Amino acid sequence: MTKRTTPFSPEVHERAVRMVRAHEGEHISQWSAIQSIAAKIGCSGETLRNWVRQSERDQGVHPGQTTDERERIKALEREVRELRQDNEILRKASAYFAMAELDRRSRP
Repeated sequence: MTKRTTPFSPEVHERAVRMVRAHEGEHISQWSAIQSIAAKIGCSGETLRNWVRQSERDQGVHPGQTTDERERIKALEREVRELRQDNEILRKASAYFAMAELDRRSRP
């Protein structure tokens, strides 16, 4: 799995979301405002729409995971993955040493 990096800083995200909110009244819909601003900052409308929706979740306007919750879940998933790998290594090492002990006892 590869990690994606965005060419846009968090400050650009925040500014773009603020611009959408500030200019919504000048457009017939939020999507129209999003498309207009996305073209100005050089991202796709869908990308900016995702930023706006995530901001709304963070503020409690829409249900869903906040940014902090998403980061916490990712960290916990990473920890679970590492612990499973550690347990697998320990299980294999235990089996190896158990077999070595049986071989040692079976020799005269």
